[in-house]
Amino acid sequence: MPSEHDPDPFVRRAQRVLLMMHDLHKLGYQRLRIVPGISPSGFHWRCAITPVHNILTTHGARPQEYNRDTAHYSSGQEDAYFGWEDAHQDTARQLAAKFLERFPEIAQKGLGGDWMYAGWYVQMLGMAERGVLPVAYADWYSSPNPRWLPTTEGFESGLPMPPGGEAEPTVPRPSTALSQ
Repeated sequence: MPSEHDPDPFVRRAQRVLLMMHDLHKLGYQRLRIVPGISPSGFHWRCAITPVHNILTTHGARPQEYNRDTAHYSSGQEDAYFGWEDAHQDTARQLAAKFLERFPEIAQKGLGGDWMYAGWYVQMLGMAERGVLPVAYADWYSSPNPRWLPTTEGFESGLPMPPGGEAEPTVPRPSTALSQ
């Protein structure tokens, strides 16, 4: 597969994480979603994995709570995927097996079908195989076109937004301390 042979190790590792998720989808965990982004420095690509119940209804690649039911990968970890020191040489399929073993609660919450998302995911993988990674957030992003999920190539990526999740956006409550 072309993605396993990308000359850039940064891209190759990101592709491996995305392919791991694809393997999880094939195993019946289609209710797991990715939350891809760029670190504040702009140097690292990040990919969180969380069940659809933690993904906003208004944006199919953003979580309601970033640290709830979520596994985190950063390209800064290089090939210690998700902080696993025993994963340096693992294939996507081996990473998927470790994910199920090491994040059983997250996996269980992601069990089930979601054909709309799985279809979108295959389209996104086609772009990722060419080295174009999805990006749902970055500190330097303004308001991208709501039709397209930005990628490492820019805002007008041609990659449609993924289907919305199940979490309602939270509305900040006004502080009562200030009004007293």
